[in-house]
Amino acid sequence: MDRIFRRKASLSAAGLLTALVAIAAWAAWMGWDQERDVHPDGSETGPYETWQGVGLVLTLLLPVAWTAVRGHGRAGAVGTSAGLTIAAFYDWSDDASGLYAVGTFMLAAGSLAATMAVQALVTAWSDRRALRRRARRHRPTS
Repeated sequence: MDRIFRRKASLSAAGLLTALVAIAAWAAWMGWDQERDVHPDGSETGPYETWQGVGLVLTLLLPVAWTAVRGHGRAGAVGTSAGLTIAAFYDWSDDASGLYAVGTFMLAAGSLAATMAVQALVTAWSDRRALRRRARRHRPTS
């Protein structure tokens, strides 16, 4: 019974930790840039630049991969997606057009799909590596 409780607490902690990391990463990479860029032809882009999105994705690969190697891949993926969704909802909720809800939903779905794929790949790699290690350790000697 105690082992089951510890496993559930560990999963919850992994999900919560990755959610907090995702919120902090959003604030660091995206939260400070709120200005739209107006081009000479009158079109607007932004407020985010490509390098900010790439930085956020690369930053969030680390906690997702770490939780997957530790055996908590799904909790890490869900926690990261939840953290990104919360941060985006908070950041975008003052949008007058009301389209922030659609954007938040798209971010939630996309980030969940991406983090689940990453954790599945890392988990498969980690499990395969562990099997090789065990096989080397338990070779019969002649």
